[in-house]
Amino acid sequence: MIRKVFSLPYPFHLLIIDDGSPDGTAAIVKSLMQEFEGRLFIEERKGKLGLGTAYIHGFKWSLARNYEFTFEMDCDFSHNPDDLIRLREACVKGGDVAIGSRYTKGGKIVNWPVGRVLMSYFASIYVRMILWVPFKDTTAGFKCYRKKVLERIHFDSIKFIGYAFQIEMKYIAYRLGFKVVEVPITFTDRTEGVSKMNKGIFKEAILGVLKMRFMTIK
Repeated sequence: MIRKVFSLPYPFHLLIIDDGSPDGTAAIVKSLMQEFEGRLFIEERKGKLGLGTAYIHGFKWSLARNYEFTFEMDCDFSHNPDDLIRLREACVKGGDVAIGSRYTKGGKIVNWPVGRVLMSYFASIYVRMILWVPFKDTTAGFKCYRKKVLERIHFDSIKFIGYAFQIEMKYIAYRLGFKVVEVPITFTDRTEGVSKMNKGIFKEAILGVLKMRFMTIK
């Protein structure tokens, strides 16, 4: 993934957040940092602190270094690194948040079982109905944020750290008046590793959406 990102025709910088992963992620990244000095970074945290806190840690790191565009993506190639270029272009052309969308026109999902596809698709419909948002892929985890969006969001007030975090961040950006655009992508299920999705995470998202509907956003 690291070499692929750095092969793209734009000089991206890459931050890896590692929560004490037992698979040697930190050692691999550190072994490559000299080769990609000034472009590759790692932040190590002790223990499993949750998806949302990892992203917030990264957002704060990015803001402290004055990056204009900050991206979030999975590192298992379910998100195609080539699409980083398209997400950035969508923000350059006027978007404040660009979503790599599976459900907008042109978006696709590859290698997911039918049950998982239906669960994800109808979860996004449920979110749209409850929160009244215009974008179709409400649970997407492949995004580009402009700096001004992250500067406006009060990270300490984010209520969810699991799957619902992805929904909450988009919803807050939209409610704050920022322009959220969708870029069609092909999402490909991972070929290595195991998804962390389970019934508990799904339940958190369903109940979390109801709570979001009535929360105050400033």
